Amino acid sequence: MSSFKKIMARFRLNMACKKFVSRDILIPSNLSNIKSILVCLPPDQRQLTMVKNLLPEVTRIFADAKIYLMASPGSSIYDIFPRKGYYIMTPTGKHLRWCGLPRKEFIKSLEENKYDLILDTNFQINYFCQMILLSFPDAVRVGRANHLGQPYYNLEIKTRYIRDERNIYKSMIETLDRLINFGRTETNEITG
Repeated sequence: MSSFKKIMARFRLNMACKKFVSRDILIPSNLSNIKSILVCLPPDQRQLTMVKNLLPEVTRIFADAKIYLMASPGSSIYDIFPRKGYYIMTPTGKHLRWCGLPRKEFIKSLEENKYDLILDTNFQINYFCQMILLSFPDAVRVGRANHLGQPYYNLEIKTRYIRDERNIYKSMIETLDRLINFGRTETNEITG
């Protein structure tokens, strides 16, 4: 992406951030009623392989949810990821503005799925994904801590791993599982 396009993308994102109003989330109640999940995939082939290995855990944790996998613009993931049980989206040039951000029409098509949770698995700055995160103020927007922060995420998961990408992903998924089960354990202890 040329530097002028990056400048314009950052400018549009800054404008969107100023208008953005994030909703409060309640843990674990917001996580226990997830019906639709969007997983924003990274463009890097190595990271894609690591995310693919964690998908069975995501499916186990959110057994009743529809899981949508969204590739980074320009990349194709049909050959890598299983189609059974997942909805795969690969944005093309027609879904992008000239500066690399998603078009309004593409965001409206995503809004039809009413995502309850958006899991950002990008480790590098991804303007396309950042604009999508801003487009869903009611969703639980999850990402790793010390990466993008507010307002993109309303749940940042900190991990003790700094550069071990596989363990960072694993730690994020395990933390989500613990947060969901924490609420179930508390409820069982009170009623039991």
